[in-house]
Amino acid sequence: MDYEESLMIKIAWYYYFENMTQQSVADTLGISRMRVIKLLEKARQTGIIQFRLRKDGETRMKLERGLMEEYGIKDAFIVPSSISKTQVNTGVAEAASMYITERLTENSFINMGYGDTPSRVLNNLATMAERPITCVSLTGGVSYYLPDTRSNVFNAKLHLIPTPLLASSKEMADAMRHEASVTEVSRMISLAQLTVVGIGSMHESATIFKSGILNRNDFLYLQMQGAVGDLLSHFIDRDGKLIETPLEERLISTSLNKLKALQNVIGVAAGDVKVNAIRAALRGGYLDVLITDDNTASQLLSKEENA
Repeated sequence: MDYEESLMIKIAWYYYFENMTQQSVADTLGISRMRVIKLLEKARQTGIIQFRLRKDGETRMKLERGLMEEYGIKDAFIVPSSISKTQVNTGVAEAASMYITERLTENSFINMGYGDTPSRVLNNLATMAERPITCVSLTGGVSYYLPDTRSNVFNAKLHLIPTPLLASSKEMADAMRHEASVTEVSRMISLAQLTVVGIGSMHESATIFKSGILNRNDFLYLQMQGAVGDLLSHFIDRDGKLIETPLEERLISTSLNKLKALQNVIGVAAGDVKVNAIRAALRGGYLDVLITDDNTASQLLSKEENA
């Protein structure tokens, strides 16, 4: 199922099942009323709207509403589950790219976090954009934000923090944070219309582990401190609280307090190994929107936490 079909299901639910007006639906989803009207008509023509909402659409809509009510977020978008982790990341990134494209206005720009799925989102946005999009990095580590070498078109202007993600010492990190080129990019962050962040897990598949920034001993130490995952490479416990470690002093990344203060923060993540981390990010109040898959959403709404 593609993004537009999922959007048609969402619009149909709000309009027919929650008795919202077309304008209210448009305002809620951040799209135009004319777009709502056209998609309602297309939903009727393609059979999505029948005498009842198609079963798979109804199931996903209930999951989205459940996430919004359980965690107090503004919106959720669910894509179908896939067997392969790579396919899950690809599907979530594609949905996020379409979701963001619907909401971007001229001259707006996006904050982008570190990680595999945000990187996919950035490359998707840059290849589908009709006009250049402007992106600001939320962390150090320039190479993580550069175009995928497979992309023929990369229509984006990048404003990157010109430092490594993890400095060699606290003193080095402090010096880098005060560089004019770093503070200039950091000032742009609060002006962005949207912010996209991935959510890392305490698993060997985590980008920060695979990239060699942290090793197994680092991970073991963090787990012993209660870490269940990370946001922008800040490690958090099951309740979303920051875990203070010596690594934090060397990290060059937007703080969790600043992230929480931003508007329209979109979390993009899915997969069994990430459920505890996503739940922690939601409990911590860092996300306004979650884009994930139906299997992950079901686990997030389960009363039992993963071991």
